[in-house]
Amino acid sequence: MKVVLLSGGVGGARFARGVQDVLEPGDLTVVGNVGDDVEVLGLYISPDLDSILYTLADLADEERGWGREGDSWVTLASAAAWGGENWFSLGDLDLGLHLVRTNALRTGSSLSEVTGRMAEHAGIRTRILPATDDRLRTHLETPAGSFPFQEWFVARGHRDEVDAVRFEGAEGATPGPGVLDALGAAEAILIAPSNPYVSIGPILAVEAIRGALDARRVRSVAVSPLVGGKAVRGPADRMLSRMAGGTTPRHVTDRYKGLIDALVIDEADAPATAPVELVATHTLMHDRDAARRLAEVALEAACA
Repeated sequence: MKVVLLSGGVGGARFARGVQDVLEPGDLTVVGNVGDDVEVLGLYISPDLDSILYTLADLADEERGWGREGDSWVTLASAAAWGGENWFSLGDLDLGLHLVRTNALRTGSSLSEVTGRMAEHAGIRTRILPATDDRLRTHLETPAGSFPFQEWFVARGHRDEVDAVRFEGAEGATPGPGVLDALGAAEAILIAPSNPYVSIGPILAVEAIRGALDARRVRSVAVSPLVGGKAVRGPADRMLSRMAGGTTPRHVTDRYKGLIDALVIDEADAPATAPVELVATHTLMHDRDAARRLAEVALEAACA
């Protein structure tokens, strides 16, 4: 069964691994968010793609939820001692990936090409495709001003309430190689339990990707990122409350109008009503087995 998953970082990556565990090797394609990408100390960082890569390769730090397991930060501390920026945590093992990616991009490779080679080196059969190879960056409009995503999320600890989200470069962005073909060949489309504004939003900001979902001939199923109306991690609940007016399943489905046929919600959010089918289950991915069970529920809903 060929499945395409739209995914952000940590929660999306864990769900992607659950789906990968259910499907046959090579049947999953993950389209990853690149709106969070940033340059730090001259290195090109793609946090969501890296979280997906590390998690699918069983290299992720499960306790922290991001970065490499067993990492250290000696190099970053040394850079800070020489006056370098250290607001964005780059581990020593993590730096190896960023060095290789940055060099490849500077010598003419595309982000899609680099990502594909990294997945191959990691022994991953799942395809990881950037939503676009074009420059697309998420910006947050807040009462304190407008901030690039990583400045708002990491440097400012996402403490500022968000009034609007915009995607620099979205107007001219084209889907990464293979994205539209994968969507066209998919037997099911899934949207991970990622923040609909800043993790899935940048993917859907690529007009041709949104158009492909709108014209789909298979079922599309999203998984809510909320449990009991609260985000498991991150500011999704605060953003929905402020910009959508609430955190019910209906508020989540409104972010995906016309793009999904069903929403998987946690049992803590049921009963509820929404303009699409609602499927209630345990959505908290506290371990790999839980992620697999959630994936099975989502895939069953996609095959209904």
